[in-house]
Amino acid sequence: EEMGNENIFIFGMTVDDVEVVQAKGYNAYDYYNNCPELKQVIDMIKDGFFTPGNENEFKDVVDLLLGNDRFLTLADYKSYIAAQDDVSATYNNTSKWAEMAIHNIASSGKFSSDRTIAEYAREIWGIEPDYKKLPHPHEDGSKETSPE
Repeated sequence: EEMGNENIFIFGMTVDDVEVVQAKGYNAYDYYNNCPELKQVIDMIKDGFFTPGNENEFKDVVDLLLGNDRFLTLADYKSYIAAQDDVSATYNNTSKWAEMAIHNIASSGKFSSDRTIAEYAREIWGIEPDYKKLPHPHEDGSKETSPE
């Protein structure tokens, strides 16, 4: 929002897309069986390709993805791959990558902790932040004069 959609990479379903998928009933195996690349990746994880000697290391992850994935992860796989391809192509265009990076840095002020804390104070706690400068932690706040 702050940096502009042309300066970020977004992937995945919209809220409306998620509602449609959930209404028809999400079945991870539909995505797993209809995308050979995704199936290969899941099978490699399941078969311990990435964890030699500990083939069951990610069994729970695979079981969750295929059996009880409330985040609909596999439904976003193709969109993620397409976005990653865009990231890679943009990274290879160094001037475009630098321009996007500069836009992101320049628009990051909204995300400062000061703004976040002030917004939290107003919206959650119902108080108005106080911007008075606090005294130095090692000073007592009073000015002592030396006796003459």
